[in-house]
Amino acid sequence: MMLPRRYLPAIPALMALEAVGRLGTASAAAQELSLTQGAISRALQGLEAQLGVPLILREKQRLRLTPAALDYVNEVRKVLNLLASASITLRANPTGGSLNLAILPAFGMHWLAPRLARFTQHHPEVTLNLSTRLRPFDFAGTPFDAAIHYGRQDWPGVDYLKLMDEEVIAVAAPGLTKPFASATEVLGHPLLQLESRTGDWGRWLAHHGHPGLRPPGMMFDQFATLTQAAVHGMGLALIPTFLITRELAERRLVPVFGGPIAALGSYYLVWPRPHPDRAPLRSLRLWLQAETADPALTHPDAPASLTGNEE
Repeated sequence: MMLPRRYLPAIPALMALEAVGRLGTASAAAQELSLTQGAISRALQGLEAQLGVPLILREKQRLRLTPAALDYVNEVRKVLNLLASASITLRANPTGGSLNLAILPAFGMHWLAPRLARFTQHHPEVTLNLSTRLRPFDFAGTPFDAAIHYGRQDWPGVDYLKLMDEEVIAVAAPGLTKPFASATEVLGHPLLQLESRTGDWGRWLAHHGHPGLRPPGMMFDQFATLTQAAVHGMGLALIPTFLITRELAERRLVPVFGGPIAALGSYYLVWPRPHPDRAPLRSLRLWLQAETADPALTHPDAPASLTGNEE
């Protein structure tokens, strides 16, 4: 049910309020919006009259939003951005069927991207737009229909489709070291780790019978740079196997001790729970279910052996 019109101000008035709140003067807002100062003032006065709430504090040459207006503008800004994004999507795909997906960069590059040609072949009616997001976010106020999530089922307010579990393996450049006789030998070498997974080396050591250790290491924010650092001999790295199938096959990276072990998290497709089940999202979800149900598609081109010495 639509709200009464008094609660739906005109977009030019909202844009004027947002610009004044951000820029601090009517003249700056007028210049940005290609309007006159008088038009800005009239828009603000009309908005205050329509809402029945004072929005502006006038201090000499500057305009300042009331505390309530600041909160209001924060919400208005989200709505304006959503409206602009919806218009861009409409222009890009006037027949409908677009889907905005937030992805993790490494997963998107190594797992999703090689498969997308199959999705577009099966669903030419869907325009898939990809953007990177590293951490969970609130779907409200964003243009995203769904996202790729790594970890546990701890993203509030979403539904989940499990895509795959993850295994990690300890690797190094071939010239850096020989395979170890004991897992604790890694402690004598530089260790590389992801800043969002600082406990991985401790869990890896515990898996091999040495609990209670949490060795420090050089930090990276993405697996792409961490992998390149390992390839170039900067240290030992724990990397998901699906990200380095080529490096292992070409022996640019080699296992230093043991085989792959299960990581703490899994990969999921997530989407907001109180959201209409749009046809593009349903198509993507069903296609991903089919992709992950086939082991040959889930782990393509895996090297024949990922096993080093065991303790």
